[in-house]
Amino acid sequence: MNSCQKEEKLISKSTVNKDYDKFYSTADTYMSNQQFDSAFYYYNKAKSVCDESKNFDQILSSLLRMAYIQQIEGDYASSETTATEAIFFFQKDTDPAYKCSTYNILGINYENTYDYESAISHYNRALKLTEIEFDKTVLKNNIAVVHIAKEEYQKAITILLPLSLDKNVFSNANHYARVLDNLGYCYFKTDNPKALDYINQALAIRKREGNTYGLATSYLHLSELYQNTNQKLATTYAQLAYKTATKNKSVDNRTTALALLIKNTQGIESRKFSLLHLNLSDSINKVRQKAKNQFAKIRYDSKIEKAENIYLKTQKIKDALQIEKQKNKNLILYFLIGIAVLFSSFIFYYLTDKNKRQLIKNSYITEIRIAKKLHDELANDVYQTMAFAETQDLSLNKNKEVLLTNLDIIYSRTRNISRENSSIETGISFVQNLKEMLSGYNSSSVNILINGIDTVPWSHIDQTKKITVFRCIQELLVNMKKHSKCTLVVLTFNIIENKIQIDYSDNGVGASLDQLNLKNGLLNVENRILAIKGTITFDLKSNKGFKTTINFPI
Repeated sequence: MNSCQKEEKLISKSTVNKDYDKFYSTADTYMSNQQFDSAFYYYNKAKSVCDESKNFDQILSSLLRMAYIQQIEGDYASSETTATEAIFFFQKDTDPAYKCSTYNILGINYENTYDYESAISHYNRALKLTEIEFDKTVLKNNIAVVHIAKEEYQKAITILLPLSLDKNVFSNANHYARVLDNLGYCYFKTDNPKALDYINQALAIRKREGNTYGLATSYLHLSELYQNTNQKLATTYAQLAYKTATKNKSVDNRTTALALLIKNTQGIESRKFSLLHLNLSDSINKVRQKAKNQFAKIRYDSKIEKAENIYLKTQKIKDALQIEKQKNKNLILYFLIGIAVLFSSFIFYYLTDKNKRQLIKNSYITEIRIAKKLHDELANDVYQTMAFAETQDLSLNKNKEVLLTNLDIIYSRTRNISRENSSIETGISFVQNLKEMLSGYNSSSVNILINGIDTVPWSHIDQTKKITVFRCIQELLVNMKKHSKCTLVVLTFNIIENKIQIDYSDNGVGASLDQLNLKNGLLNVENRILAIKGTITFDLKSNKGFKTTINFPI
């Protein structure tokens, strides 16, 4: 689904320095061998030797490769961050191919984190930038795939049908097969009898071209197509999909194939596929989380190393001036003035650098916190489901339904964690999204009341402050859900002397100062509020639940 590949040809690596050439070439070698962690490390090294004031194309090339690696390893949130960083290096004369690639990568990330509107928006931005007709057809197919994910099959058909007749599509066999397969799947979902013919055409092309990745997709669609009419054939195609996906190491297609096999088989066979599905899901989570932590550590270590190198250079300058002082005693007055200026600059740099280190550290801590959340909230469910599959008779329909329900719960929790850490809309939909987030914590046992949210002039508030408000309230509600044991939460928004005040209170068990210090979520809230020059206070005197007040300037 990638597009705008012209960017790979734009770099003249010798225009930077020999180190860049060496690091980038080493990264390409690791990339071709699918050693993605090593490739990521050397692309980052190549970026680090660039001059950020002039080597824009070289930095963009490294960042886009890094974002692509994070994407294929399933780390969509970090890939989004890296691709967004690339946007800051866009110039007026930046080749459109770089911009097209950046927006395409962001579109894929949003698609895989279920933010479909953002995905379509970024694919359209890429579409406006590319001048290559073939790339335009790939991006249009990407947009159609998002509509399929949204179950808007008729919209997808209006895009795919003209593409199936486009000479630019027809000239590339694998792309033509992809369009035909997507169109056939849409016809299947809309009960159009043309479905089987289109999917089979795509299958034949993929067999001829040796496109094993595409073959797995064709087999999955055929299995789904026959599921209600010919269960035996549906099972055969699901087995072919699983075998093909295993061969080409496509873990997502393997899990989809196993889910179809669970539905289409009985007894021992169904149990076998259920255990394979659980083990594979657990393995995928571990591998992807390990890769995510590794990428985060590489970026973190690189920034610390760069900061330390700058510090050492500053120290060498200071030492050189000290030697000069001994050689030029007659110029002591001027030298002292120079030292004073240098010392002031050093102090300013040191404080700025210290703040940057803290921001980097906070980012790293946040990623580790997400990893812990995945472990705490998913691991127990996975192992309980595995135990159920091993001990129960899956030939019984009720046990089979329980197993599928448990698998669906695990999938839903994974998706919710992804959504909790996805991007936040700060435009006209901000208030609506904030209300929807708050309503998500309402339940039969907890009632959330909101006062004054519509009186706040959100359109005049900085984007960073909106994101901070959203995340802080989210952290407070997560803390409430884990620790409070309350039945009522009240959130009140007020404007006091050009400041926004947010009062949170619940009727739960409350918290002591020691308990507050142990809760990383509340520490994150405090750090976020301080970063926007706000204040946060906790009411520890009251024995009537947990209370906190947040203030920050409009």
